[in-house]
Amino acid sequence: MPHKFHIPVLGLGFSIDTPLKVARYGISSVVSIVDDELTERMRKYHSKLNKLPFDPIAKSEKQYRPKRISAYLNLLNDLVDKQFEALKRQDFVAGNDICRYFELLPLTSQLRQGYELMMDYPEGERKVIFQQLLRSRMVKGSIDVNIMAKVDKLNFVKGTYLGDEQTDALAALKGFAESKLNGSVVLSAGMNPKLYNFITKFPDFYPNEKGEFNKRIVLKVSDFRSALVQAKFLAKKGLWVSEFRIESGLNCGGHAFATNGFLLGPILEEFKVNRLAMQEELYSLYTSALQSSRTVGNKFPQQKVTVQGGIGTAEENQFLLKHYQLDATGWGSPFLLVPEVTNVDEQTLHSLANAKPNDYYLSNSSPLGVLFNNFKPASMEQLRLKRIAEGKPGSPCTKKYLCNNTEFTAAPICTASNKYQQLKINELAAANLSSEEYKKRFAEVTEKVCLCEGLCTSAYLKTNQLKPKESAAVAICPGPNLAYFDRIYSLDEMVNHIYGNTNLLAQSERAHVFINELNLYIDYLNTQVKLYLKEVNEQKTKYLNTFKLQLENGVSYYKNLFNDWQNTDFLNALFGAEQRLQLIKI
Repeated sequence: MPHKFHIPVLGLGFSIDTPLKVARYGISSVVSIVDDELTERMRKYHSKLNKLPFDPIAKSEKQYRPKRISAYLNLLNDLVDKQFEALKRQDFVAGNDICRYFELLPLTSQLRQGYELMMDYPEGERKVIFQQLLRSRMVKGSIDVNIMAKVDKLNFVKGTYLGDEQTDALAALKGFAESKLNGSVVLSAGMNPKLYNFITKFPDFYPNEKGEFNKRIVLKVSDFRSALVQAKFLAKKGLWVSEFRIESGLNCGGHAFATNGFLLGPILEEFKVNRLAMQEELYSLYTSALQSSRTVGNKFPQQKVTVQGGIGTAEENQFLLKHYQLDATGWGSPFLLVPEVTNVDEQTLHSLANAKPNDYYLSNSSPLGVLFNNFKPASMEQLRLKRIAEGKPGSPCTKKYLCNNTEFTAAPICTASNKYQQLKINELAAANLSSEEYKKRFAEVTEKVCLCEGLCTSAYLKTNQLKPKESAAVAICPGPNLAYFDRIYSLDEMVNHIYGNTNLLAQSERAHVFINELNLYIDYLNTQVKLYLKEVNEQKTKYLNTFKLQLENGVSYYKNLFNDWQNTDFLNALFGAEQRLQLIKI
C-alpha cells in the first residue's frame, strides 16, 4: 500500500462508507458489517446517489443477512473501482484528484518524489512516458471489514432456530466471503472457535497457486500471547494471519479491553523480539495443514504487524514504525473531526471540536458488559438522562444485536432495553436496600445505552435517511486522545499531520502516547482497588497485585528505553506517573 497508515473501524456508521471517500487516494479503511439494516440503507442511498438500480433484499428472503452485506460490499467495490479508474485518467493539472493522490503521500515516498520530479519536467514525450509510469504504480486503498467475533447472537424466526451459520458473526463473515472484495476481515474482541472454523468453508481465504490471498485475515489483539494462541488455532486449519493489528487496551475508541496491566511499549517489544520465531512456527503449522489438500505456494506469506490507539503526533508515529519495525499505524478517532472522511452529524461534530478532556470517559454504558469509551455531550447520553428523569429508563430494543441477558426472561433481552431495566429496578425496589445502595445499583442498571441504534444514527442524519419515528440521539465512542484535537479538519490537513508536514497539536499540552496510556491504566487500577475494598477476596487480590506489578515493569521498561535518548520531558512525566502508581496500596 502507498500509505503507512490505515483508518480503523469507527463505531457502526461513522466509517460505513469511508472507502468511498479515501480508497481512491490509496488509503485503506475498515467498515463495520455487524448491522445488515445499516448496510442495506447505505446501499440504497449510494445506489440512488450514483444513479444505479437498487433491488431491495427483504428480511423474508432466506440468507437475507449475508446477501445484504455482500450486496453492499460489492457496491463499494464497484464504486471505488470506478472512482479510481476515473482518477487515473485525469490530466496532471494542479487541483485535480490525480495530483491530490500523490500530494497526500509522505515526502519520503519514492512515488511522491517521482511525481514532483515529473511536474518539473518540460512538456514533451518524456513527460508523457513519466506520467504513464506513475499511473501504473498507483494502488487504491483496501476496503476491509470488521467483525466483533463474540457478538454472535443466535437468530430465530417464529421460535425456530435458523442454524449455526445464521448467527450474527457467521452470517457477516459469509457476506464478506461471498463478496467481490479483495480485502481483509478484521476479527476483534476475542476468539470465537465456531467463527474461526467457519472460515475454512470459503476458498478465498486460502492461497492460490501463486501463494496469494483474495481474502485475508487480520487479528486485532492487545497482547502477544492472545495473538499467538489465535494464530496457531487458525494455522492448524491452513488459515494464515496476514496481519496482527495491535491496539492499546484502554487508549482507544469503542470498547476497551484492559489487559492485565500490560502496556503498549512492552507489548510491541515482545512482538519485535519474537516476530520471526512466531512466523516460522505458524508457517510450519500452516504448510502442514495445507499440504494434503491445497497448494501452499512457493513463497513465505506476508505477515504484517501494525499498531493503533492513542497515537497523536508524527514523531510518535515515526518512532513506533522505526523502533518496533512495524509495517503501519492506525489513526481512528482523529478522523471523526474530518467530515469528508466520516459520518458525524453537525451537532456531534461541533461538540467534539469544542470538547474538553473530561468530556471523554471510560464507562459501563455497553450492554456487552465491557468497558466502553463514551462522550458526555453525546445526544444519546442526554436522552438517557432525560428518560430517567421522566421515570422511563432504558431504550426500545428494535435490532436486538446485543440481547444476551436471561435473568428475567427465557429469551435473551438487552440490558439497555426499557424492558430489562424496569424489571431490574422492580427487583431492586423489593430488595430492602439502603437508600445509598439503591441509588448506586439504580445508576449501574440505567447507565446502559442502546448502541445498536445510537452508533448508526449519525450516518442516517448525515445522509438524510432518518425515518420519522427513529430517534435522532447519537452515541459516539471516541478515544480519549481526541481531546487534543480541537477543531474540524480536512483530509489533507490530517494526512499532513500524520506525516509531519504540519503539526495540528502545536498549541496543545499533550504527553507522549505511552505516558497517556500509562495514566489511563493507573486510573483504571485506582477504580478497581476501590471496588475491591467493598468485596475483598483472594482472587481479586492476586489480580490487582499482578496488574500493578505489570505496570511497574512497564515503567522500568520505559525508563531504560528513554534514558538512552535522554528525553527529559518524557522521563519527568514518567516519574510523575510512577509516583501516582506507588501511592496505590493493595
